[in-house]
Amino acid sequence: MAAEGKAIDPIHQFEIQNIVPIKMFGMDLSFTNASLFMVIILAAVWFLMVYGTRNRELVPGKLQSAAEMSYEFVANTIRGTAGNDGMRFFPFVFSLFMFVLFANLIGLIPYSFTVTSQIVVTFAFAALVILTVILYGIYKHGLHWFRLFVPSGVSPVMLPFLVMIEVISFVSRPISLSVRLFANMLAGHITLKVFGGFVTMLLASGAWAALAPLPLAGVVAISALELLVAVLQAYVFTILTCVYLNDAIHPGH
Repeated sequence: MAAEGKAIDPIHQFEIQNIVPIKMFGMDLSFTNASLFMVIILAAVWFLMVYGTRNRELVPGKLQSAAEMSYEFVANTIRGTAGNDGMRFFPFVFSLFMFVLFANLIGLIPYSFTVTSQIVVTFAFAALVILTVILYGIYKHGLHWFRLFVPSGVSPVMLPFLVMIEVISFVSRPISLSVRLFANMLAGHITLKVFGGFVTMLLASGAWAALAPLPLAGVVAISALELLVAVLQAYVFTILTCVYLNDAIHPGH
């Protein structure tokens, strides 16, 4: 009974489990299932981008086409939001896009682990983006970059309130950027697990087994929706990253 309940529990799939316990200097540095799937994601991205483009054929195959389309997609996204100056951040943005995309897609495979369902991972990426914006903005424009928080053409009476709103809005960016990705992945996988549990329970009930195709159809429909969400969330994360980087490149209102 305990094993069956564990199998149906929709939260159990997000549990971090140690594979190789490692403790050093009083810290837990264990190699976990999350670590394993991060390695798998990096290997998958490497395979597509390095192995897929090794021949550089004039008429590209499937892997080369996928790699080239990924490159062009991210490049066009950067140019469309941050201009040509934003291309200096292409390696950074491309790495984020490919990691999030592959993490989302690999997480849809049964019995796999969804790295982007962990808030610590998504917040680390979001914090890295915002830290890059701040450091590059100050490096490029000096203290003038802080004019980003000072709207132009505003009366002195309203200015302190608007500056406070701008600062709060900027500080909330890593929170919204990380929670959006985390929440979408978490909610979708929980829904899939719940519908899958319905199928299992109906088949095991005997009398209600004939109704099992109904939640099974829901699993199929939600899986298709989750595939769309996996790609869409990678795109949203990328385009918002580009918008925020644009504030570092071209600050001001």
